[in-house]
Amino acid sequence: MKELVCKCGHINKEGSELCQQCGRTLTEQAEQRKTSDVMRYEGMARRSQTYKRSVIDRIWNFFSSVKVGVWLIVITLIASAIGTIFPQELFIPRNIDPAAYYEDRYGLAGKIYYVLGFHNLYGSWWYMLLIAAIGTSIIIASLDRGVPLYKALKNQRVERHGSFLKRQRIYSEYAIDNPMTKLDEIGAGLEKKKYKIRKEDNHLLAEKGRFSRWGPYVNHTGLIIFLIGAMLRFVPGMYVDETLWIREGETLIVPGTDQQYFLENKGFTLETYNEGQDSEVFDATLERVGPVAKNFQTDAVLYKREEGDIAGSANREMDPLFEQPIQVNVPLKFDGFALYQTDYIENEIHKMSFTLENKDTGETFGEFSVDLFSPELDGVYELSEGYQVEMMGIYPDFSGFEDGEPQSASPLPNNPAFLFKMITPDKPDGEVAFIGIQQNLEPLGENEYALSFSGLETRDVSGLTVRKDLTLWILALGGAIFMIGVVQGAYWNHRRIWLKAGEDGKLYVAGHTNKNWFGLKKDLTASFEGTDLAIPEDHQELKDSKGMAKEEQERGTTGQH
Repeated sequence: MKELVCKCGHINKEGSELCQQCGRTLTEQAEQRKTSDVMRYEGMARRSQTYKRSVIDRIWNFFSSVKVGVWLIVITLIASAIGTIFPQELFIPRNIDPAAYYEDRYGLAGKIYYVLGFHNLYGSWWYMLLIAAIGTSIIIASLDRGVPLYKALKNQRVERHGSFLKRQRIYSEYAIDNPMTKLDEIGAGLEKKKYKIRKEDNHLLAEKGRFSRWGPYVNHTGLIIFLIGAMLRFVPGMYVDETLWIREGETLIVPGTDQQYFLENKGFTLETYNEGQDSEVFDATLERVGPVAKNFQTDAVLYKREEGDIAGSANREMDPLFEQPIQVNVPLKFDGFALYQTDYIENEIHKMSFTLENKDTGETFGEFSVDLFSPELDGVYELSEGYQVEMMGIYPDFSGFEDGEPQSASPLPNNPAFLFKMITPDKPDGEVAFIGIQQNLEPLGENEYALSFSGLETRDVSGLTVRKDLTLWILALGGAIFMIGVVQGAYWNHRRIWLKAGEDGKLYVAGHTNKNWFGLKKDLTASFEGTDLAIPEDHQELKDSKGMAKEEQERGTTGQH
């Protein structure tokens, strides 16, 4: 690594733009650059500007680039936007293969969407890799700039070379008889403005608001913590957001609890607003849209599997932990989990009853019931002596025939249909019938016997959301730290004023701030009050005013022509 030796004799690291001893510029490039750009990191050498040989150096330099960080964020935002084109896997029917669902519904675009992992965007390996890359970029870019900045500000010198002072945007020199006296007077005025004063011989440094320089790095710290919290959501046990559909009378495992907890639905209650009985405010709405839910709740009992019980078994002999109705905005909470009432289905078909009869005489030979959720496939329903019905097939959500075969769109009993074989004493080989809602088909020819609906049992289904979030406090902490950094960097600024009583009888004054030059000039105005000295000049304003004057002069000259 090369070393840069300043005229003052101080040895600076390669990549430094300003001498850390006196403030002189060390390279021609630094001399040509704007002072504000050079002063951004106090002219210190950064690792990315110094080490460029090994693989580690190249990786460091790649992620330390602000452009790379911005592009990573842009790519992540574009990917997130594409992920909203089609619904995520979480929102498609759970009983359908996602690969088939996206291709059947959205064609080639859906297939590509699935193959590239956009169907489960936030859990895909490449999206997590992008998040990790953004976090790596933030960490490396912060270290690459923050460490040199910390060293430079911690060890900044009071004495600065004249060339350093002259490069500042605010700079003036005064030929006076008593420069040291004026230096002390101005220093006292700055001290009243809450500046921290450091004095060495005939040099003075007044500084205020240094902590604001760390606002962006506090921002980065908050972002890193936030990203860690977001990535922890994919660690098993840290975050659960599942849907549990549970029917009246059922006892099911609570998702995400590692088969430790069971929930029993003892009953579902739905209350609606009644026109004329509730507030008159609702009457107009009820007339327009019909019944509106006032309250719907699940009367639930929570069980916990004891050690030694068979995992996954809904053991009704277990002692209940507690019993509580689950209502909207009144969840059941336990062991970090919360069960929310979010949806319901009324009058779902549970059992269907059929009667076997002779079509000509109308004589009946018995009745049987089919449990749509526990059908006896290939089972035989015994009726009166010599009469029986064999279950050949069940289609809970009948959607039509394909190549002569009945199809079911889903396992839910939305439109149940059945294929039965009716065995009677005079028809020992049996007759085949296809029974559906408003359908009674005889696929093998006309039958002598028929099955007819004789009854229906329904029950309500509760839709519960199971939530557990152990990352919430991490996300909140990251967000709070981020906002602290925003306030720290937005509402304060780092102001510095250098004064030098020269041996030539002149007083030199220079000022710099990372932003809010108006505030710095206001402080200078207050501190120069009573000293009989003019306020230091803002060379940027002078340059702008000269440019405007020249432009107006050129316009006037053009007008005369």
